[in-house]
Amino acid sequence: MPYRVGLLIVPFACLVACTPEPGSEPEAPASAPVAQGEWVVLFDGASLAGWNAVGDANWAIADGAVRADAGNGFLVSDLSYDDFDLSLEFFASPDANSGVFMRCMSPQEISDTSCYEANIYDRRPDPEYRTGGIVNVASPARTLNAGGRWNSYEISLDGPRLQVTLNDVPVVDVEDGKLGGGPIALQYGAGTVMFRNVRVRPR
Repeated sequence: MPYRVGLLIVPFACLVACTPEPGSEPEAPASAPVAQGEWVVLFDGASLAGWNAVGDANWAIADGAVRADAGNGFLVSDLSYDDFDLSLEFFASPDANSGVFMRCMSPQEISDTSCYEANIYDRRPDPEYRTGGIVNVASPARTLNAGGRWNSYEISLDGPRLQVTLNDVPVVDVEDGKLGGGPIALQYGAGTVMFRNVRVRPR
């Protein structure tokens, strides 16, 4: 066999041998769903990726937190959650009106009737559902003021069981089955409000 012909055949044979058969091409790895029991960062202190602004609150990021002090509105998570643990820190001025909304029926219509709201509102005119309570569902077991400092919320929704812990103090443990799943929303209504270290753990 002439030498030049051999040079042409060898690369061609390799090409044929190394080419996958039709239908055997490896698929690109798909994004894995979040496993139950794993904590997921919803707000990393650097961007609002994964959140949508509803309303005109002047949300801005500074020093690892998201802050608002004017307007009225919400930050709404892209994803929906039904049973989960939620952990976050919030700062509220004494005159703040805010809240953490969960299992919202619509990402565009956030209210204390279409979502469960863990309230942040020390000076609520009707104190029945003040800071620590779930509005229209359960009053807080203890009166704890959150104004003027950083605070922690640990919230668990497991089927109809709703639990809220404020600054390591259990304040709500109740059953209510009205809402089954939906996005999470952070509210700005009055005063100065900040959120940081927002994480969720699907059950």
